[in-house]
Amino acid sequence: MKPAALFVARRALLAAALAASNAAQANETTHPKAQPWTPVTLQTALKELPKGNAAAGKQVHDGMMCASCHGAAGNATTMNWPSVAGQRFDYTAKMLLDYRSGLRDEDPRARLMTSIARMMTPQQIADVSAYYASLPKPVAPQAQAVLPAPLSAAELQRAERLVRKGDSSRLITACASCHGLHGQGKGSTPAIAGQTTDYFVRTMRLYHSGARHNDVYAGMSQFSQRLGDADTVLIARYYASLTTPPRVAQAN
Repeated sequence: MKPAALFVARRALLAAALAASNAAQANETTHPKAQPWTPVTLQTALKELPKGNAAAGKQVHDGMMCASCHGAAGNATTMNWPSVAGQRFDYTAKMLLDYRSGLRDEDPRARLMTSIARMMTPQQIADVSAYYASLPKPVAPQAQAVLPAPLSAAELQRAERLVRKGDSSRLITACASCHGLHGQGKGSTPAIAGQTTDYFVRTMRLYHSGARHNDVYAGMSQFSQRLGDADTVLIARYYASLTTPPRVAQAN
């Protein structure tokens, strides 16, 4: 597709999504409130999805203009949106199901995704989830814009302690206990290595405020209450650096 035609198609799709989002908000009182997942209902819903096909998922990614926000190969080019490359199948599928039901509805970005997810069939959800899972984890070059200096040795030590051991004095669980030692995620817990720092920090703040509450076990909601803002930013910088070994400032 030529660039001009691609631009027109992208604008048309986003306009349709925004119109659907506005209509949904205008009629939100007519829709039943989304029911939170239980571990059983979530696993049942994921198992009921058809088998995903990564090649077909790329067509969904291209056809639904997902690159407009998430980058050409799932690597976000701005700090406004998350990278989705290398994301776990179960997590991407869960998020799309959450958007469809309205369970995830924390801000205008989420409402835009709700409109897009409601355009998708279960097969398309499975396919695009398989496509993102097939990609290498994001490079997060955009993260460097907010890393004016490498992590200092002290910052790296503190970040690794929080990630690997947590902080028992504040009842903070180690990030690795859910997201894996290298931020690779597991099951429906997301991979966060290489994630954009702004998205990571915004997500934590939304959990902290209660605006986002679609975590099945309320783990992130509780975790965010105990973690200070400075530690949130530090952990975001740490995970953004995990596409390569964490950069450490050299002593003078």
